[in-house]
Amino acid sequence: MKKKSLYFSFLLLSLLFLTACHNTKTSFSIDSPDKNISIEFALSETGNPMYLVKHKSEIVIDTSFMSFDLKDLPPLKDNFKIIKSSIATIDETWQMPWGEQIDVKNNYNELTVYLEEKTADKRQLNIHFKVFDDGMGFRYEFPEQTNLKEILITDENTDFNLTGDHSVWWIPGDWDIYEHLYSETKFSEIDALSKKNNENLSATYIPYNAVNTPVTMKTDTGLYLSFHEADLTNYAGMTMKVDPINLKMTSELVGSERLKAKAKLTVPFNTPWRTIQIAEKAGDLIESKLILNLNDPNELGDVDYFTPMKYVGIWWEMHIGKSTWDMEGSQDMNTYTEGKSASSSHGATTKNAKKYIDFASENGIKGFLVEGWNTGWSKWLASAEDREGLFDFMTPYKDYDFDEVMAYAKEKGVEVIMHHETSAAPLTYEKQMDQAYDFMKANGMNSVKTGYVGEIIPEGEYHHGQWMVNHYHKVLVEAAKKEIAINAHEPIKATGKRRTYPNAISREGLRGQEFNAWATDGGNPPNHISTVVFTRMLSGPIDFTPGVFDIKFNRYKKQNQVNTTLAHQLALYVIIYSPIQMACDLPENYRVDGKLHPAFQFITDVGVDWQQSKVLEGEVGDFVTIARQERETGNWFIGGVTNENERTQELTFNFLEKGKTYKAKLYKDAPNADWDNNPQAYEIEELELTNASSLKVKLAPGGGFALSIVE
Repeated sequence: MKKKSLYFSFLLLSLLFLTACHNTKTSFSIDSPDKNISIEFALSETGNPMYLVKHKSEIVIDTSFMSFDLKDLPPLKDNFKIIKSSIATIDETWQMPWGEQIDVKNNYNELTVYLEEKTADKRQLNIHFKVFDDGMGFRYEFPEQTNLKEILITDENTDFNLTGDHSVWWIPGDWDIYEHLYSETKFSEIDALSKKNNENLSATYIPYNAVNTPVTMKTDTGLYLSFHEADLTNYAGMTMKVDPINLKMTSELVGSERLKAKAKLTVPFNTPWRTIQIAEKAGDLIESKLILNLNDPNELGDVDYFTPMKYVGIWWEMHIGKSTWDMEGSQDMNTYTEGKSASSSHGATTKNAKKYIDFASENGIKGFLVEGWNTGWSKWLASAEDREGLFDFMTPYKDYDFDEVMAYAKEKGVEVIMHHETSAAPLTYEKQMDQAYDFMKANGMNSVKTGYVGEIIPEGEYHHGQWMVNHYHKVLVEAAKKEIAINAHEPIKATGKRRTYPNAISREGLRGQEFNAWATDGGNPPNHISTVVFTRMLSGPIDFTPGVFDIKFNRYKKQNQVNTTLAHQLALYVIIYSPIQMACDLPENYRVDGKLHPAFQFITDVGVDWQQSKVLEGEVGDFVTIARQERETGNWFIGGVTNENERTQELTFNFLEKGKTYKAKLYKDAPNADWDNNPQAYEIEELELTNASSLKVKLAPGGGFALSIVE
């Protein structure tokens, strides 16, 4: 690594000497506004673009090269010269219509280097850098030009040369699904190919030893790095191919077997931003808004048709085997584990829907989701020819009176969330979107949960390739025209497009709560959330569906359980950010002796839309504590979770307003609580707090706590 650094420094000195001799600048550097992060850019002796990143005096990314391989054309790699450059500084504040906070500061210095080949074709490429106090991003810009019109990219070769064998929290670079457990290893020990053929996944394809992003690292000096991308538009999703010997990552785009390439593009175009978040504390990664700031401003204007909310729904009961999605009784999650449960029956009935609506109305829950309401579910995981044209998104099963349910929900003041499972047949969905969205609006429905379970049709395309990136974008655009919000499951990764299209309210894109109910590998381990918040959640909101109170669910699935305590489940409403949060358990599990479970009060009280958010403490994979202040009310809520190790968390409250006394209610693990042996043991304590208060809270193994603070 030192050899490469010396090479880059020697090259820069040489280039600066040439600059002085010929009065033509051939190398550049640009700093963050606080001067702590710097980028150095130059061309190699062969004219290959390269860059280096520093944090203070520490090299974060060593000499790294940039190039493209193109189908039937010479690569864009060497023979470049710099024809001009430009710099600028931006310092602005914009507001989120909903989100983790209201005001977002967007302050960066930018450098654009304009390159042209010395060859006869004189092809042009611009490289655009933006450097923030919390990291940096760069993208490739292909300007309009005579000798380059339409291209097929076979490889984007963006290198990220690391300076050590960092600790890494990673999932494999799967082209089809993100629903893998995170591994924690040294960089040199990453082995993504060992994750192939995961029996818990409906679709998976891992062609290389690569990782998906966001991928988070910690250096031996204690610096935190997270690599991702921003503004993924009309391009293939990026995985990171791993070179464990040379400690290097190289961008590996998700491909298309139909294209025999990674992306097909018409010049002019811009790639997504390649991003590196840099932090001295793990919690600063969560507080960073770098990914959002690298997206274009809001194009939709007011999105008041969507209101952040909590919701209940007919969903969890299918996963634990109580009921089925289809009337034929073949599609509960027991189908994939131990055979169909004797208690299974169709979940989406008129009677059952009214039960959930009553529960929501009685407990201040605004939303209600129904899965399995429409015909076609008996074949939703069938072969490709059977899945195409399977759902029409408007025809209910005969035991689900759509009009009666909608009228009942309206009477009770509950908003119904539509569900569109496409069964990974996007062309069918695109043909019916207009009619399906009109049907929603005619019935007063403003948001929809979409799903793409299975291998993508047409064959040869993958969930994270350019073809599907464009499909997901089309869904957002067409839904926005009808004033509909999208909660996407089995999606492409979040890359901050919610800033531009704030009807993109949430998405799955990780191994969610449902894996606890039916996965054969023991479900999500106790450290799952304390890893997810420092990895997947850096990209955007997560529809994780928290709130399981019946931790063991022995009545339906004795071999499965949730690997947390009840208090940990409460904490998720603060820890995991989403503008929609599900209380996912069965209504009967939220009652004790006919009365509402005392701990459910926190779910009733907790906000979903925030004025500000603060990470109080945390370490990747170990624990995290987050405080959020609710918009409008100003109430504070704090959540904390730990991994399999018990710990004591000491809280201070200097973020509260001085001179005021607050009432607080603490929901915590009981002294004998344990995620496996005694997960439902909890205590509730009422407190008074001020700005000067401190509080120690003991977290059980796999445990957590939730705290509500009201003036």
